[in-house]
Amino acid sequence: MRKSLLILFTLVLFSALVLTACGGQQAAPEEAAPTKEVKIGLVTDVGRVNDRSFNQSAWEGVKQAGDALGLKEGEDYKYIETNDAKDYADNIQQFIDNGYGIIVTVGFGLGEATATAAKANPDIQFIGVDQFQGWAFDDDTANDIPNLTGLIFHEDHSGYLAGALAAHMSKSNTIAAVLGTDLVPPVVAFNEGYVAGAKATKPDIKIISTYHPGEISQAFTDPEWGAATAKQAIDQGADVVFGAGGLTGNGALQEVATHEGLYCIGVDTDQWFTVPAAQPCLISSAMKLITPGVKDLILLANEGKLPSGNYFGGAGLAPFHDFEDQIPQEVKDDLERIDKGLKDGSISTGYGS
Repeated sequence: MRKSLLILFTLVLFSALVLTACGGQQAAPEEAAPTKEVKIGLVTDVGRVNDRSFNQSAWEGVKQAGDALGLKEGEDYKYIETNDAKDYADNIQQFIDNGYGIIVTVGFGLGEATATAAKANPDIQFIGVDQFQGWAFDDDTANDIPNLTGLIFHEDHSGYLAGALAAHMSKSNTIAAVLGTDLVPPVVAFNEGYVAGAKATKPDIKIISTYHPGEISQAFTDPEWGAATAKQAIDQGADVVFGAGGLTGNGALQEVATHEGLYCIGVDTDQWFTVPAAQPCLISSAMKLITPGVKDLILLANEGKLPSGNYFGGAGLAPFHDFEDQIPQEVKDDLERIDKGLKDGSISTGYGS
């Protein structure tokens, strides 16, 4: 009996030694596959990357994607700030020359430079934020480029909701919008949606919409003009102001915040977090969900699944935050009805028709 037990013990010990020598612990989980090595570059539109609006939202998307892929900021993913529109192509080329596999460019103004770069570099994945795909080059060839995706949004939808909210909350029956240039279609979409939403809510409402008169390089980086224009609208009776134009729009929001009892509405992202100085008046923001859109497209590009053409990101209103109790329930219900109608097509903003 003792001899049988000794033989059994020896066999078990021998099996364990063999298993260990072969590296085998059969129940141990497999290690996660290493992340594919990739470098991500972002080129901002004119203005700073921390503009508390458009550029910053896109950069946050890059950072979130970089973190998800185990990349290091400053080494594996970086940004270049554009100071002048004439530098668009050169800034993109810097990333191309340094071996970046995914390049994100931010803003309508970079559209042609991005398409040109993508066409010349088919092995690099390009994501153009606010860059509609489907136009043609000067030689009439279409820009349906397999390695380029335009991240676009229904700005007219979130603008429509913002206009409805503004009309509901206005006591003076006068509202305003302080906007970037009308040379940029998404800005026009925001405004046309805003006007349509307000008029559908109160047909007799007065709306003061003002576009920045300068070039693209100036229109989104002029908070002083934004503040002065908001003040003019307030002097004309506006008690709700929509600021849609990067730093220019931020200037409008901050001006409204200095006037007690007035409301303001931000743009692009939830500006409650990005423009704290506007919190005294900020009832909501007409959002384009830029950050998750950029993140999702980068992750798809990393997997070799980047969809060419246009990719629609989400759009809608930000939370009411401290104004939650000041927004009547019937207004919230109406906004919910409008949002549903915009999504199912039963409500039209009229933009582009």
